Amino acid sequence: HKAIRRQRQMCIRDSYNIATTSNLTSESFVRDNGERKMRVMTENPMGRQRSGWRYKLYRAGRGIQRNWGLYLLLLPAVVLLFCFNYLPMYGVQIAFRDFSPSQGIQGSPWVGLANFQKFFNSFQSKNLIWNTVSLSLYSLIAGFPFPIILALMVNQIRVKRFKQVLQVVTYLPHFISTVVMVGIMLILLSPSNGIYGNLARVLGVQNPTNIMGEASAFQHVYVWSDVWQHAGWDSIIYIAALAAVDPSLYEAATVDGASKIQRLWHIDVPFLIPTAVILLIMRAGNVMNLGFEKVYLMQNPLNTSISEVISTYVYKIGMISNQYSLSAAVNLFNTVINFVLLLLVNGFSKKLGDTSLW
Repeated sequence: HKAIRRQRQMCIRDSYNIATTSNLTSESFVRDNGERKMRVMTENPMGRQRSGWRYKLYRAGRGIQRNWGLYLLLLPAVVLLFCFNYLPMYGVQIAFRDFSPSQGIQGSPWVGLANFQKFFNSFQSKNLIWNTVSLSLYSLIAGFPFPIILALMVNQIRVKRFKQVLQVVTYLPHFISTVVMVGIMLILLSPSNGIYGNLARVLGVQNPTNIMGEASAFQHVYVWSDVWQHAGWDSIIYIAALAAVDPSLYEAATVDGASKIQRLWHIDVPFLIPTAVILLIMRAGNVMNLGFEKVYLMQNPLNTSISEVISTYVYKIGMISNQYSLSAAVNLFNTVINFVLLLLVNGFSKKLGDTSLW
C-alpha cells in the first residue's frame, strides 16, 4: 500500500510539473470509477469559458492593442462612415410622420404607415415598381457578362503593346461624366442633325424616328450605352483575378493536348467564378437602385411612361412637390427591398457553394 501511494504521489507531482512548464496553471481532479485522473485547463482572464461575448470582447481588445497603428489609420474612415451613413438614419422616422420643416422631426405628428399606404394606393406605384425592376434586371443581364468576356479576351492577348492600348481604350469611357455622356447620346441620335439622322437620310429614310422620344427604345439606349461606358472599367477586377492563375496550369494543359478554348473553359473560368459570384451578390443588392442622373437626363415627356423610376419619382415628389414624408417612405421601401434581396441572394449562394459575403 505504501508503494502504491508513493507511486500515485509521484504521478501527481510529475503531472503538476508538466502543467507548470506548459504555462497551464489551473488544474482540477475528477474521480471516475475509483481512479484519479487529472485535467489541466488553460487559465485566462475571463475564466474557464473560452466562448461568449465577454471572451470575444477581450480578444478584440487584445487585437486592437497589438495593432493600434493600423486601427489609428482606419479611424478617419470609420468616423466619416458613421457621420454620413449612420447618423442620417435618425431622419428615417420622417417616413412615419407628417413632416413639416417648421415643426421639425420630433414636432411633426406621427402617422404610422399612412405614407406607405398612400404610395401603394396611388395609380403610379405599380408602373414605377415595374419600370425600376425591369430596367435594373435588363441592365444586370446585359451588363454583367460583358466585363467577364472582355477580361477573358484581354487575357488571351500575347502582344503586350496591343493589350495595353485595348485596355486604355476600354477604360476611358468610364471617366466621361453622366451629363457629357447623355449630351453625346442626344447629339448622335438626333433625327435632324445627328449622325443617326444623316445616315438615315443617306439610306433613303426622309423622316427618321426620334429614338430618344420613343418610349420603347428608352431601356435599350440606357442599358447598352451603360454597357459601352463601364464594361472596360468593370473588367479590371476580373483581369486581376486571372493574373493570379498559376502558369504551370496552362503548361500542364498544353502538354495534355488541351486547346485554347479548353484551357479558357477549364482554367480561366473556374478562377473567375468566386469573384463573379461576389460581384453578382453585390449587384443583386442594388436591383432597385438605378442611376438617378442618367435616367433623369434622358427623360422627356414622350418616354415618361417607361423612364419614370423610383429614384426620379422620389426626387420629384420630395424636392419639387415638397412631400418629404412620402418621398422618405418610398425611398425606405426601396432600401428594404434591396436589403432583403441581398440577404436572399447571399443565402442562396452560400447554400450552393462556399462563396458568400459573410
